[in-house]
Amino acid sequence: MDFVMESNGGNSGDEQGETCHSGNGKKEAHRRHASHQIQALEAYFKQCPHPDENQRRHLSKELGLELKQIKFWFQNKRTQAKTQHERFDNTVLRAENERIQCENHAIREALKNVICSSCGGPPLAHPQLNLHNVDLKEKPKMVSTLLTKYTGKDISLDLPFSRDKVSMPVLGVTGIERAAMCETAAAAMDELVRLLSTNEPLWVKSPPDGRYVIHRENYEKAFPRATHLPSFSARIESSKDSALVTMNAGRLVSMFLDADKWVDLFPTIVTEAKTIQVLETGMVENKNGCLQLMYERMHVLSPFVPPREFNFLRHCQEIEAGVWVLVDVSYPSFFKEASSYSWKLPSGCMIQEMPNGRSKITWVEHVVADNETQTHRLFQDLVLGGSAYGSERWLVSLQRMCERYSNAEVTEPVHHIGRADSGEGWKSNIMKLSHRMVKSFCSMLNMSGQLDRSDETNNGVRVSLRHTTETGETKGITVTAATSLWLPVPSQSVLGLLKDHKIRHQWDVLCNGTPITEIANISTGNVPGNCISIIQPFIPSENNMVLLQECLEGMVVYAPISYAAMNTAMNGEDCSDIPILPSGFIVSADSRGSILTLAFQILLSSPSSSPQDLNVQSVATVNNLLTSTLQRLKLLLNCSDLD
Repeated sequence: MDFVMESNGGNSGDEQGETCHSGNGKKEAHRRHASHQIQALEAYFKQCPHPDENQRRHLSKELGLELKQIKFWFQNKRTQAKTQHERFDNTVLRAENERIQCENHAIREALKNVICSSCGGPPLAHPQLNLHNVDLKEKPKMVSTLLTKYTGKDISLDLPFSRDKVSMPVLGVTGIERAAMCETAAAAMDELVRLLSTNEPLWVKSPPDGRYVIHRENYEKAFPRATHLPSFSARIESSKDSALVTMNAGRLVSMFLDADKWVDLFPTIVTEAKTIQVLETGMVENKNGCLQLMYERMHVLSPFVPPREFNFLRHCQEIEAGVWVLVDVSYPSFFKEASSYSWKLPSGCMIQEMPNGRSKITWVEHVVADNETQTHRLFQDLVLGGSAYGSERWLVSLQRMCERYSNAEVTEPVHHIGRADSGEGWKSNIMKLSHRMVKSFCSMLNMSGQLDRSDETNNGVRVSLRHTTETGETKGITVTAATSLWLPVPSQSVLGLLKDHKIRHQWDVLCNGTPITEIANISTGNVPGNCISIIQPFIPSENNMVLLQECLEGMVVYAPISYAAMNTAMNGEDCSDIPILPSGFIVSADSRGSILTLAFQILLSSPSSSPQDLNVQSVATVNNLLTSTLQRLKLLLNCSDLD
């Protein structure tokens, strides 16, 4: 089956005019606005549907319209939008009412025919459940055996250690609910296959960057249904892209259907994922027909951007030999209430098996999002432009992680850390430890909902306190500080400075102003600079600490680790309990420069202090650390005069 990847479409606003009223109550002539005025007003309405007096005055000067014309246009536009939303609501409610009536009728008819042959009552399902439980107990063994045979080794040896699985609530899914989920997943699968296999007229290239986006009018004709937008600020995002990755298709499918491994594959995008319930296990050998209800939280890696949360169905089908399609579609669930409205329309990917253990991935993202008003102005272009959660970002992250897994199998020479030599399996151990560090750092940046306290200081530094008790974390009270700022410097220049070991002592407080030396370096992929480093600060009197650092995509993450703990990892011993407290940087490209996010963590030395004193002391300490580091970086980047 051939799937193509080869015109930006949207609904054009209707030309509008305003009927102006004179002071004597008579209506003046109906004036029709020019097309460029309509476009400017439409664009402004999406950002701010209720402009104040100053904003209306600014628009009046900019567009050459009178103040009352601006005022009446926005009033009419709000009324029009409200009417459209009410019409959508009525359509949705009527359809839902009809569906419920049909279900009730089907239930009544089914109950008439359900009897037990021996007693005349409802049949007992215990024998079937017992047989199903026996089957479920045997399937994990069969899957493990099959994966070991498929990859040539125990699959768990290749992957980072997963966190302990959280026990999931047992949901009583009725037969009707299961049927509704299966029907939703099947319809989503049909839609996604069509989106994957077709370009024009469903997809067009967006003029600014040539990326594929859905043509709304053609899409709604092909898939007629009411797409309900929850508010004026809600918008629909769509994207499509493809890439080759260095991992076989069967292994990718298996990892996509495992919530823990899903987070491992996309640590810079997905900060949390759970499998709420497995509805269909699918075929053991290829996962064909698998259907499960899942939850995930995604993040752009800055405290200034709210996360997105989804409850969704994930359905897998092998549509032909060596070609899988996995579709995600939002579905209501009581597992976790999302903090902001995000709804996943049929999205997902196609995985095609290629020679030499590689796979071709075609990715489609199609969501309704409504967190624009909570997004900081620094990240408006990144989020609204589709770069934050678009298909390209998913594919780049997947490529980097697949390269990382491939490099983990390459044998490295022995290294010396302190007085100990590296043992067998040291490279795999260090990569697992570093991967855990990166996941912890990305999760930490989501400061909403999970922290005990969160303040925003006057200079834009956000500070929070939290108790850390998880295995592998430094236990105690941890203070976290983060900020983001725009720099008039290209992103590659900023990353180059942060990765340069020769000048690190000029900005890193952990170096105490003295040079450092790199003890070991592990390449994690084909992109130059993507690597794991073990760094030793050159301080003769201090011989008990090294820095573990990883550079990937636009991130530099590092954490201090004791010599004893590092020797444990280098000797090939279990390192899952080594405490780690990461800090780091994220650099995002901007059309005029770059956006730098800094995030530091410190374990408080006096947890017995009163909460009030503790907060004041910690905020002051971490704020000083962050601002001083920022000033040093600005100086090195020749933009110290930037506010």
